[in-house]
Formats: sequence, structure tokens, C-alpha cells
Amino acid sequence: QVQLVESGGGLVQAGGSLRLSCAASGRTFSRSPMGWFRQAPGKEREFVAGVGWNGGSISYADSAKGRFTTSRDNAKNMVFLQMNSLKPEDTAVYYCAAGPRWGVVVFTTAGYDYWGQGTQVTVSS
Repeated sequence: QVQLVESGGGLVQAGGSLRLSCAASGRTFSRSPMGWFRQAPGKEREFVAGVGWNGGSISYADSAKGRFTTSRDNAKNMVFLQMNSLKPEDTAVYYCAAGPRWGVVVFTTAGYDYWGQGTQVTVSS
């Protein structure tokens, strides 16, 4: 099993930056692809970014390309999402998720087995 805890959310003005962290526990973390998703009120949860188990195979949603960067540190069981040039439409609860061992990054929630509790990101205009 993998347990995930997100942190780093908060209130920021448009154009600002936040760095989200996801602390993972569990023996299979270092062999699991990790994804970042977000869910705004009244909307479905959507893929933001993902990183393969070895730090490669990084993917971004079109809305995140050029502004967000994801990375992981397997030695510390951590995954990160650096968000720059934030916009009001980025406001949402952000979740990290772990996929199956030796799996690949996918863009759907069904491809992930474990989820954190989420962290709120609010971008004011």
C-alpha cells in the first residue's frame, strides 16, 4: 500500500507561484508512477501532470504546459508540483495519486490506486 499526504496549497494572487509537495509512505512508492490531479467546484477531477516511477515519462495537461513542473525524489519518498504564473482558473483542490507498481503515467483517475486527501489552491484575480 501507499499512503499520500499533500501540502503546500494556499491563497496566492494571479501570476504568483506555489510548490505542492506529496509525501508518500509504502514500499512500492519508488516503483509507482505518480500523478497530480485537480478538482474545481462542480467539475470533474482532471489530470494536471504525471511522472514515471524513475523520474522520466513526464506528462502535462495542456493547461499546465509551460507553467507547471513536476518531479520526484524517490530517496525521500516525495513528489513535487511547482506551479508558476498561476491563474484564477487554476483554483481547485489538488491531489497526488499513485499508480500500480511498474505502471505508466495515464491521464485518467481510473489509472491510479491511491490518493491523498488533497490540498486547496486558490488564485485570486
